[in-house]
Amino acid sequence: MNVRGVDIETMQCAPRDAGAALFPAGDAASEKGMPDESSVRAACAAALADARASGVASVALPAFGIRGGMNAVTSGKIVVQEAIRVARAGASGLRRIVLCCEEPDAWESFSRTVNGYLRHLLDVLIWGPFVTVDAIIEVASGIVLVKRSNPPLGFALPGGFVDYGESLEDAVRREAMEETGLVLRDLRQFHTYSDPSRDPRFHTITTVFSARAEGVPKAGDDAADVHVIAASEIDTLPFAFDHKRVLQEWRETR
Repeated sequence: MNVRGVDIETMQCAPRDAGAALFPAGDAASEKGMPDESSVRAACAAALADARASGVASVALPAFGIRGGMNAVTSGKIVVQEAIRVARAGASGLRRIVLCCEEPDAWESFSRTVNGYLRHLLDVLIWGPFVTVDAIIEVASGIVLVKRSNPPLGFALPGGFVDYGESLEDAVRREAMEETGLVLRDLRQFHTYSDPSRDPRFHTITTVFSARAEGVPKAGDDAADVHVIAASEIDTLPFAFDHKRVLQEWRETR
């Protein structure tokens, strides 16, 4: 199955027989004694890091830990989680990851676990909910809003989607800079909003931050324009998403 351009598959063979450009010489987790989650995850992550660093297009990994006594379901979940993590990170020449299990008694459970996990990711998890952030930014003259250039149209708080591997705080600072040119300070979490109908495109869960900034905001990214309003204007403007409600609730806490 393909995850961001990387084919992840299972084979009942030794890694050296999987037709991959790179494979570990052995099962590093089992060689260190009774394997646990941390040793299996570390062995798998190290092998995948070697593959990325080597610039190869394909790598074959053993079912780490099984030879040391770990059950096939646990091993399968850990190795496929690490494979997905590397595939989602992108930015490498890796295009194929083969997860190999040559132990006949473990193969069926291992393969079913790996492929079931991948199918759940691609059929269910990949469709959301999606994580977003928004910022209530106060400057000397009022509250900073952007006027959206893409639907849903209307006024909105500066914000957007959290990138993979990015914290909420880093994401809201990045989005504020991209959309308004402002550097945030006194950043604080205000509230999280999760109503499935809050975004007409798909189910998003947003964490709203309050912050202050100095300077004159300038529209950027997908903002058609940027406005600074007084708190008294919140009720009169047409907003996208649930941002009118967000600002009204924020105003009530002041």
